[in-house]
Amino acid sequence: MQQPSDEIKSRLDIVDVLREYIPLKPAGINFRALCPFHREKTPSFLVSPEKQIWHCFGCEKGGDIFSFIMEIEGVSFVEALRILAPKAGVTLKRQDPKLTSQRNRLLDILEISARYYHKMLSEERGKEALGYLNKRGLNEATIDEWRLGYSPDSWDDLINLLKSKGFNDNEIFLAGMSIKREGAGRFYNRFRGRIMFPISDVNGNIVAFSARVSPEKEKEEKLGKYINSPQTMIYDKSRILFGLDKAKMAIKNEDLAIAVEGQMDVITAYEHNFKNVVAFSGTAISEEHIKLIKRYTNNIAFALDSDSAGQLAISRGDDFINSKRVKEEIAEDSWGNKKIYLDKGLSYEMNETIIEIPAGKDPDEFIKNNPKNWKTAVLNRKSLMQHYFNNILTGFNVDNIENKRLVTRKLLSKISKLGNKIEQDFWLKKLSQKIDVPENLLRESIEARSVVVQDKDSDNIGKNKIAQSRGEMLSELLLVLIIKFPDLLDYVAGNIYVDQLAGIANKIFYKNLIIYYNSIKDSKISRTKGEIKIDYNNFKNWLENFLAGEKENESSLKVNDNQDSQLKLFDKLVLLGDKDYYDLTGQQANLEINKIIAYLKKFYLVNRMKEIEKLITQSEEEADDGKLKELMEELKILSDEFREIKN
Repeated sequence: MQQPSDEIKSRLDIVDVLREYIPLKPAGINFRALCPFHREKTPSFLVSPEKQIWHCFGCEKGGDIFSFIMEIEGVSFVEALRILAPKAGVTLKRQDPKLTSQRNRLLDILEISARYYHKMLSEERGKEALGYLNKRGLNEATIDEWRLGYSPDSWDDLINLLKSKGFNDNEIFLAGMSIKREGAGRFYNRFRGRIMFPISDVNGNIVAFSARVSPEKEKEEKLGKYINSPQTMIYDKSRILFGLDKAKMAIKNEDLAIAVEGQMDVITAYEHNFKNVVAFSGTAISEEHIKLIKRYTNNIAFALDSDSAGQLAISRGDDFINSKRVKEEIAEDSWGNKKIYLDKGLSYEMNETIIEIPAGKDPDEFIKNNPKNWKTAVLNRKSLMQHYFNNILTGFNVDNIENKRLVTRKLLSKISKLGNKIEQDFWLKKLSQKIDVPENLLRESIEARSVVVQDKDSDNIGKNKIAQSRGEMLSELLLVLIIKFPDLLDYVAGNIYVDQLAGIANKIFYKNLIIYYNSIKDSKISRTKGEIKIDYNNFKNWLENFLAGEKENESSLKVNDNQDSQLKLFDKLVLLGDKDYYDLTGQQANLEINKIIAYLKKFYLVNRMKEIEKLITQSEEEADDGKLKELMEELKILSDEFREIKN
């Protein structure tokens, strides 16, 4: 019986799956992109549609569709199965014990809760809540699409339902659906008598709820108009954008994401066919939010409320310049009455813009009353930096030295965050003109205040590159060439030994490749038009089975290497061949191989001679004449061999 993972891989194309996350561009027979796992200027991320694999030559990560989803979503293999199964039209059996991880059980709890709340909305207990949603302009189709619901004013109805489905008190609590009574071991429903807005992750899994107090309890409710799910194993608000699961393809198609403040803003926009809208739900914009959006576009527009404190605070003028409150407001970006830091995307080279709403307090009301004007406002959006310049400079007399210092500090803090040097240069010149300060002084100020924060991935990449010697890189290239031109393997095997390659993984792979080659070189399956070819799938299956069955031995090549690392190395070598040697001829390959062999043999001989020289010194100190003589003879042989190698 075919495994679910194999069935999913057979139905999905890796290019289609990865395109939902990153923009891929053709590169010969493969596709190329900027790596989503580390910052880079030049694309080093390669995808092979023929072999259904990917590899980044910058951070050295790679694999198949499952490893990509696991890496980019930060999930386990089982959870990657769950994400990809619906895309492939594969149904995963719930009774499968592999699918009963804690995270998946919590997702099941949220799913069952959402169904229950949605059902309650259509019953008598949800009548008031449904009336409120209808009054806000939401029709039945929209309510169903967003799975809005109602939590009855009960202490334990949901808990009892979930227990009847096989979940225990602790699981329900960990899913954020219950609260533990103080001083007692009993639990009660977290949400009671509220209109429920399910919050989904980018793949459409419900991970949390935002709950609005129902109209009949609004005056008496003490907990606030909205309460949200707590942080859980499946819900991290800094990694979730409300509506992104529905908006991601529209964002990609329109090459623009519109960010608003509340769930109703998103739902109303969607109902009026503006489907590229997401909400930060009043939380601070995080780097993870920006990375999520950057999967689909480099353009983000913020739709600020017309009464935004951020726009009011910076237009006070000189009379209020010494006000502590105004200084604080200038020092931060306000959105509504919340601090939401709009400039997070500047360092990621996102094109950030502002949609100014000329009428209405929020996008929800503006869209409902003026959908055409909303469309116009989106088209007329202006850059975030221009927005900062306009608001920070408005009302201040920059001839006043204190005002000039304050304005300069604030605007330089924004300009310094720009990841693109050309943009940074443009706005520095603009600021220089506006405040009448020489551009070179502003530039010196930026350089003095900038703090170099190295990206962890970039730092690791640098360490990896240092750790990988030139010998290891050339050993990889030698393996690449004999994979592409296996007819040359007999020649290579006769001219360079396993020990003369650099890197333990490369040595093991070379040994295994020779064993495989000898097993297939006389068979018909290995030949195409008379030439020996190494079939990707055939060799990968052979390697997997060979390594699984190989017994431990005392060989010097026995290391703490495993099956997975050898399979990953093979994928890397195959893609490296497509990348660097796509149109190489056999004759050119032969020349390259000779150059590489010469270098590797010299590299090996030099290192071996250094070792012998140390042993000679040791033998001299120990007065071991017999050992000394043997070492001197070996050193001479190695020296002669070194001189004979052609450059």
